[in-house]
Amino acid sequence: MIDVAIIGGGPAGATAACALAQRGRSVLILEKDHFPRYHIGESMIPFCYFPLERIGFIDKLKTSRFPKKYSVQFVSVEGKVSKPFYFFKHMNHDASTTWQVVRSEFDELLLQHAVEQGARLEIGAKVKDFIMDGDRVAGVIAEKADGTLFDVPARAVIDASGRNAFSIRKFQWQERDPELRKVVIWTYYEGAKRDEGIDEAATTVAYVPEKGWFWYIPLPDNKVSVGIVAEKDYLYRDGSDPEQVFEREIEQNPWVQDHLSCGRRCAPYSVTADFSYRSRYCSREGLLLTGDAFSFLDPVFSSGLFLAFWGGEKAAIALDRVLSGGNDPADVYTQYATELRAGLEAMRKLVYAFYDSDFHFGKLVKAHPDLEGDLTDCLIGNVEKDFGPLFQAISSMARIPDSLSYGTPLLTSG
Repeated sequence: MIDVAIIGGGPAGATAACALAQRGRSVLILEKDHFPRYHIGESMIPFCYFPLERIGFIDKLKTSRFPKKYSVQFVSVEGKVSKPFYFFKHMNHDASTTWQVVRSEFDELLLQHAVEQGARLEIGAKVKDFIMDGDRVAGVIAEKADGTLFDVPARAVIDASGRNAFSIRKFQWQERDPELRKVVIWTYYEGAKRDEGIDEAATTVAYVPEKGWFWYIPLPDNKVSVGIVAEKDYLYRDGSDPEQVFEREIEQNPWVQDHLSCGRRCAPYSVTADFSYRSRYCSREGLLLTGDAFSFLDPVFSSGLFLAFWGGEKAAIALDRVLSGGNDPADVYTQYATELRAGLEAMRKLVYAFYDSDFHFGKLVKAHPDLEGDLTDCLIGNVEKDFGPLFQAISSMARIPDSLSYGTPLLTSG
């Protein structure tokens, strides 16, 4: 019997596997897809650096071909560009340089790193069910590409299955965020315009009417990832054809129109909707959820990869404590849930503020200059701190949602 079976070899699963293997745990990653495989979510924020450094991966990023990201900038509906926010002006650390990654390459590199750290990998293995010992998850049942089923008994399981959300679907645990019900349409351009110097790989958030926004993320090979996020009623007001909607919205922002005018689309349009959710529970006995398998948050602040690395490492630490004995699993899982939910809620509250028609970050900083550091920390992933004063100030300018009540452990005792 192995210590931990991990469902999914994406960023959360690979990070958890690295952290567990480094602690001497026997780990098997079960990944249904063959890598490299496509995935959206290419932009990192500075605090991605620290979990990747702790698992020994950061040097591989430093020598990679991925464009270095030094800043984020915002563009008004009229096309006026803000002064770029340079991370190095807030933090004097190597983490102030981050990256825009091609996920097909990055995810494969991180998964290979997990194997190098001692994790085992079963590619083409689709998890079909859990092995149950009463109410306790005691492993998984997986299917090989030829249809053969095989059992993987394990002392514990981490669900890092991403937005496939294996446990959420099996146990019917999905809870949609009550208001973050946006539609996303995205594609890729080749030869589109880039800014100069250290701004070449900046992430740009460009607004369109009704609090919609484009992302513009420069990637290797002279390509950019570009997508629009907005309310369904706004995007589909004249029909739902992705190409027609996308082309119409390009014209709503002069900066986006200018930057894409010299490029050509080199990929089909992709669409997803109602994508913000959280699991009703983060765990049950023998099972821990992490990354997108636990929660997915609106991508406006590029938090997806950070939450995968951060949550994957926390899941590994929690299970290592449980497997070491001497700790009540209920206490460990409760601590895991408390830390994870607090970080998610901080970013979620900022997302809600972003979409509030009466709120602007510039006005907040002007009214409360002493809180600029807290605001920046939250945006770059330094979420393990008290943001009470920040959100108290924001609440006078925008509606801040109550923390979601769900996401706690299912088990209540050892």
